[in-house]
Amino acid sequence: MLKGILSISGKPGLYKMITQGKNSIIVESLLDGKRIPAHSFAKVISLEDIAIFTETEEVSLAEVFKAIIEKEGEGNPAPDAKKISGDELKEYFEEILPEYDRDRVYVSDMKKVLVWFNLLLENDLLKMDEEDKEEETDSESAEEDKK
Repeated sequence: MLKGILSISGKPGLYKMITQGKNSIIVESLLDGKRIPAHSFAKVISLEDIAIFTETEEVSLAEVFKAIIEKEGEGNPAPDAKKISGDELKEYFEEILPEYDRDRVYVSDMKKVLVWFNLLLENDLLKMDEEDKEEETDSESAEEDKK
């Protein structure tokens, strides 16, 4: 779901990795479609590697996005992070991720998650991969076997 989607520290929005150069990678902005180099000294992180702290473990960003999809319905955006208060953000996160660590997950992190979710949705990048679909099918058949 999040393969090849990057966040670059100090730059707005998200980026899709296009190709790798000698000392940089070429990325395309999901905001305006412009291609720029992300140099080796820039702090670049893949959304696949981001997780949200909970009381017991870390939950991948993909799992958080799946929880938002379950709550909002597929194809529907999450609340606009710019128009929602900090308390409302905390309530929303309690609904989608009840065990999130209230000491280590800040309102700014929650806003970023919602902004990213909506940006990925606008760019039609929140489709489940075949791998995700297989896992979901496997877990559903395991549930049926238990019954």
